[in-house]
Amino acid sequence: MASQAHDSDQEISDINIVPLVDIILVVLIIFMVTAPALIKPSIEVDLPVASSSDSTEPSFLQVAVTSEGRILINNQDADEQTTREIARIELDRNPKVQAVISADQQSYHKHVIQVMDWLKKEGVQDFAVTTEREIL
Repeated sequence: MASQAHDSDQEISDINIVPLVDIILVVLIIFMVTAPALIKPSIEVDLPVASSSDSTEPSFLQVAVTSEGRILINNQDADEQTTREIARIELDRNPKVQAVISADQQSYHKHVIQVMDWLKKEGVQDFAVTTEREIL
């Protein structure tokens, strides 16, 4: 009784969902392909290589220091005041927030220490430094 013979005068009342499923799968594939490109940081930082680097947990406080000394907090240009304001906001959201620092290997050490000092003054206690994994 699953299928019945249709007379030529009768309307077909079945809905064919195969085209809908095909379209949804194509849209899903497009999102899966484009999502990694959207997540990449917009500032190119040449990270140093370390053979013993570990992966870090996602953080709400991403810090980037470029080779020119430009400082970015969560992909926003930042000075001391902006850095401290963003740190306060993130600490209110999560008191155990971790600052993940991505410093270009050509950047000056003083810029990294300066940003860490600004964050410590606001109460950030956990820091991580990103590196590229050495390919053996």
